[in-house]
Amino acid sequence: MNDNSRSIVLFTGISHAIVHTYELSIPILVAIWLAEFPVTTATLGIVVSIGYGLFGVGALPGGVLADRLGSRRLIMGCLAGMGLSFFLLSFAQGVITIAIALAAWGIAASVYHPSGLSLLSKGIDNRGSAFAYHGMAGNIGIALGPLLTALLLLTFDWRIVTRLLVFPTILAIVYALTTEFNEAAAVTASDDTAKDDQSKEDAPMSLSVFLTDSRSLFTIGFTLAMAIVMMNGLFYRGMLTFLPDVLDQFLPPVSNYIQLFEPGTPLAEEFTLSSYVYVGLLMVGISGQYAGGKVSDRISPTTGLVAVFASLVIVSISFVPAARVGLLPLITVCALLGFFLFALQPLYQATIANHSPPDDRGLSYGYTYLISFGIGASGAALSGYLLTTIGVDGTFLSLALFPGVGVLVAYTLKNKYT
Repeated sequence: MNDNSRSIVLFTGISHAIVHTYELSIPILVAIWLAEFPVTTATLGIVVSIGYGLFGVGALPGGVLADRLGSRRLIMGCLAGMGLSFFLLSFAQGVITIAIALAAWGIAASVYHPSGLSLLSKGIDNRGSAFAYHGMAGNIGIALGPLLTALLLLTFDWRIVTRLLVFPTILAIVYALTTEFNEAAAVTASDDTAKDDQSKEDAPMSLSVFLTDSRSLFTIGFTLAMAIVMMNGLFYRGMLTFLPDVLDQFLPPVSNYIQLFEPGTPLAEEFTLSSYVYVGLLMVGISGQYAGGKVSDRISPTTGLVAVFASLVIVSISFVPAARVGLLPLITVCALLGFFLFALQPLYQATIANHSPPDDRGLSYGYTYLISFGIGASGAALSGYLLTTIGVDGTFLSLALFPGVGVLVAYTLKNKYT
């Protein structure tokens, strides 16, 4: 990578990690808010869902803004908005302030993914590797965010913790202000493309322009790519949402292996061995992100998608039988799940870049994360229903249908529309 690419990767990687650190710190704080404020789990669940919902819904307008305002400007606004939201959260005296702060966080965070991925796809030639590093940074935030928050809460009050979480955002903004990079370095080699990008930024935003751009974007190839994103989102949320609870059914007490928190404390009771295995699975996902990105630079991303989706079918079907055998097989199948699940992301991100024009790249990733975070969120409700009605065995067999459909869609896209 040249200096321009390295600057973009570092900027987006830091920002991506911060987005997911905030996202995954919220469930840790929920337990404290339930104890401190007179609020029911149902009410607080609605409040948190508003923030997470806006995180997904805002991706589409965020993609439109990225195409017209530029990714760098929008990401800096995202960072500032998230930091200010958590700073406001530290002054909460009740559920209303929490709702306002989390809604503000969701709106600010929603613009990141379409902006960041658009920047990577237009500013870097070897975008598969760039997507890999970007995803790895996100996984660091996903895995270490809740652990860092829990550890800080051992020493500090939750209000101080939320303020401390603002500092990484400040550092990221300072870095963005002191570094220079060309957002369109990978596409400015073509004068026509450069002119298209410039005309896109100069064009006024309107509903008719949005609808025209959307119609031209949704070719058969791009529509199939969106179907791949949907299968990934449904499987991702469906598999991970209740996985810690499922793991509790197969794992012995954590005190048999390690003691991180003081016995008898609320955190010691909440932080079971399943939490360690779950964090470990997410950390393995870092290597999956790296492998998926490198593969997409060497072979067709759709070929990689076929192989990874097929692997996830096998992992999903074999998960419960392996878990019943013993601890080592369970850890092995969890590691395989983490690896292949996150290897999908750079592969489908590269596929979307291959099936969308550079001047609508932000819009294309806006649709991507509207589908992934929006429609994909229903995977959590589906897995919860399946666990209640048909049990763990039936749930994992049913969830295997999503990567199974993914294999068929990716194979069709590879052979007919690539």
